[in-house]
Amino acid sequence: MRILHVLLAVLFLVLQGAAGQIIPWTDPSCSTLNGRCFPGICRRPFYWIGTCSHGFSCCRKGWNR
Repeated sequence: MRILHVLLAVLFLVLQGAAGQIIPWTDPSCSTLNGRCFPGICRRPFYWIGTCSHGFSCCRKGWNR
């Protein structure tokens, strides 16, 4: 029975960590620049190339434009 409690605790920690990941999505104005929309600022390996229509940052992967 103790192993069940340990497995549930591990499962909870894994699911909690997965919930904090940022999932990028595309916007027509940003996808024309080969970018993705992110809330907040662009993080590595992405760099800022513009603003999406809903106020998020349009980011592209890599360093060459």
